[in-house]
Amino acid sequence: MQAIMQPTPALADDDPMPVEPRRPGSDECCHSGCQFCVQDLYEDELDRYRAELAKWRARHEAAKS
Repeated sequence: MQAIMQPTPALADDDPMPVEPRRPGSDECCHSGCQFCVQDLYEDELDRYRAELAKWRARHEAAKS
């Protein structure tokens, strides 16, 4: 009996593009100077997203070569 070889999934299937964080609505910030302001948390998430997106793009560019 022969083993059936399954095709290797494409890189895009195994490595989905990072998803940009949702920007908080203007009504989500209370403007009282909270230690963990939703705007600050969003900026932190956006920085992480941009770093992960750059890594993802580099991986996918390398896979095209």
